[in-house]
Amino acid sequence: MFKRILIANRGECAIRIIRACSELDIESVAVYSEPDSHALHVKKADQAVLIGPDPVKSYLNIHRIVDIALKMKCDAIHPGYGFLSENSDFAEAVIKAGIGYIGPSADAIANMGSKTAARTAMLAAGVPCIPGTEASLTSSDEALQVAKEMGYPVMLKAAAGGGGRGIRRCDTDEEVIENYAMTQREAMAAFGNDELFMEKCILEPRHIEFQILADSHGHIVHLFERDCSIQRRNQKLIEIAPSNYISQELRERMGAVAVQAAKAVNYVNAGTVEFLVDKNHDFFFMEMNTRLQVEHTITEAITGVDIVSQQIRIAAGEALPFTQEEVSFKGHAIEFRINAEDPQNGFFPTPGRITRYYSPGGPGVRVDGCVSSGYEIPPHYDSMCAKLTIWAPTWEHAVTRSQRALNEYDIRGVKTTLPFYRNIAQSDVFLAGQFDTGFMEQYPELLNYKAFEAREDIAAAVAVAIAVHAGL
Repeated sequence: MFKRILIANRGECAIRIIRACSELDIESVAVYSEPDSHALHVKKADQAVLIGPDPVKSYLNIHRIVDIALKMKCDAIHPGYGFLSENSDFAEAVIKAGIGYIGPSADAIANMGSKTAARTAMLAAGVPCIPGTEASLTSSDEALQVAKEMGYPVMLKAAAGGGGRGIRRCDTDEEVIENYAMTQREAMAAFGNDELFMEKCILEPRHIEFQILADSHGHIVHLFERDCSIQRRNQKLIEIAPSNYISQELRERMGAVAVQAAKAVNYVNAGTVEFLVDKNHDFFFMEMNTRLQVEHTITEAITGVDIVSQQIRIAAGEALPFTQEEVSFKGHAIEFRINAEDPQNGFFPTPGRITRYYSPGGPGVRVDGCVSSGYEIPPHYDSMCAKLTIWAPTWEHAVTRSQRALNEYDIRGVKTTLPFYRNIAQSDVFLAGQFDTGFMEQYPELLNYKAFEAREDIAAAVAVAIAVHAGL
């Protein structure tokens, strides 16, 4: 087993890995940029090293990270998610330096990182894929011709994409021409690669993904599925496990295909095979994420498997301690991504100082966060400041427990997605438990949550009045 692990990440992701290291009796080394000098992950790690002055580029400096790991005598690096977590050059540099990489091989990252290469590999393995181009598009004229042959609607996608970026739906010739250049620019800015490909648009789809674990001894299992259909502009907001949409028979078939996909690329460590499921319950491979997922918490909640600890054990050469037949799930789990954003203003980021922070608790409630009262949310990073994970024996109980926990959760000083989630959790459409990726567009009235904001304003006013009356 490893003795010391460097965590090439920040925020709640780094804290999650630090906790796993602590339980495995492994020393943790955090890295941080100058703006993160007082961040919680810096305080929680056994040791912390300044990586550079730039808030973002510092976490992307491959040579600096590897150099720190060598100087600190770390025998492994965990990339977390985001930043360098799906960068094959980083994985290769870590291995070449003689340091263990807690993730898949550089080849697997590269092959699955290219959506066109991934499609080719999956088609060769007999995995059902969305109809689309097998190579990158060369021009907007070619894109237009392909769209006409395929039939609208179609999806323009970044070949090196991920995280919901670099994706645009096109319903007309004009939209193909207009979106081609915009998607190219977005892809280049996000991934340093402007190659695009095209797929047929699946109407009213469910976004269903399967968590897999694979060791270096040839054993691969899946930990069942997550339904990530509640999203905005391809960015996930709420995830549930298991899905309320698919049957047990379909679950077994999709799980077997997810394992088949991992085997096709000789995958080792944790990964996620993502599918779209249409209204006829046909499913299609979309992509494979070669890293830990933000929403891994709900899989941990229903299976009892510590995915991060398993990642570390696999990278250290250990075999999986269970077979597919020994993996089961119980109950239902929901994850809410608590973002510092204003949903009523186009989900515009709202960095700033948190003046009050109170997290919920009680049975079946888990909070993974990196903020506290007085913390200044910086403008440089992803707006997610915490994740609320709820577990309960039944779906209905999970929803009512979510309502209770969301009402307990109190963050002041910045606008967050909390009141929006309270509104969703109270709605009949959420209780019904079946939603597709058009949920946000279908129910715009859920953005009307003035009553919740008024409640908080009244509470604050009452507190001030009491203080004044008491002469404080």
